[in-house]
Amino acid sequence: MAKKLEHIDSLAFPILVGDIGGTNARFALLADAAGEPIVFPVVPTADYPNIDDAIEAVVFAHTAIRPKTAVLAIAGPVDGEEIELTNSPWVVRPHALIADLGFEDVLILNDFEAQALAVSALPESGRDPIGGGTVLEGASRVVMGPGTGLGVAGLIRSRDRWIPVPGEGGHMDLGPRTERERAIWPHLETLEGRVSGEQVLCGRGLVNLYHAIAAADGASATLTLPAEVSEAAAKGADPAAHEAVQLFAVILARVAGDLALVFMARGGVYIAGGVFGRIAALVDPAAMREAFEDKAPHRELMRGIPLFSVTLPLAALAGLAAFARRPHLYALETAHRRWSR
Repeated sequence: MAKKLEHIDSLAFPILVGDIGGTNARFALLADAAGEPIVFPVVPTADYPNIDDAIEAVVFAHTAIRPKTAVLAIAGPVDGEEIELTNSPWVVRPHALIADLGFEDVLILNDFEAQALAVSALPESGRDPIGGGTVLEGASRVVMGPGTGLGVAGLIRSRDRWIPVPGEGGHMDLGPRTERERAIWPHLETLEGRVSGEQVLCGRGLVNLYHAIAAADGASATLTLPAEVSEAAAKGADPAAHEAVQLFAVILARVAGDLALVFMARGGVYIAGGVFGRIAALVDPAAMREAFEDKAPHRELMRGIPLFSVTLPLAALAGLAAFARRPHLYALETAHRRWSR
């Protein structure tokens, strides 16, 4: 059966919203439509065997409020009765959430749908511009985020409703553009022969890029964690780490420009994700903007499209909360993604 766009008028409160990534899980509880959400501590998914135990330990153990509805954003494709996360062993079973935890209604979204919901109403205080461009209100938007993987989603507006468009854009092929990149590319770790977005533009991708740069120069690569690469770049302690961070940002902006063209995103392209947040102060925004706009024959078009870094903490939870409060402003694919008692 084909999925459909459903107009949801309301959801039953209290509502649990959750942003479940490959590394961390984030939860908040909305007691009603007017109040501020109760935000719970961010927890590593590796600390719990499954999402059910995480909800009980992180949420239920710290509040007497029992939610009727769960709106959960999952890092992976949402399909079937057992939903696997792409970069975590967790498997989400909506029927078990209803039977064992007492939910009446469970709606599962892709994690970057939640980020798309967030940028539908992101305040200026929650974003930093990278270069020029002007937001065209009501125009399509794109959100992307290097984290454990590379998430991508679009956001389009039709008939006065925002429609998030999830996908697996982080697995698009990447290729070199310069002589320096052509020297680095053969040293990148591939996935079945492919250099996809996630092989470069995520935490492990930053490490992959660092090792490839060192190999291209015949140097030793001693760093193994994304935080080590960014810290070394910040201290100026490792030339390969510095180049990896700068090239990471340029390639990220280049892909952001590609996505801007795919969606004609005159509402802007928004970079979220923890990895870019940690390196944003280290990179050259002018180089990023040039890579974003370098899309002949459409450079003039690209010059008018804004590029932002999302700075709002827990933006995905904010997006889920915005949807939970006023679902009538959004149209979502719900077939095979919504379960009720």
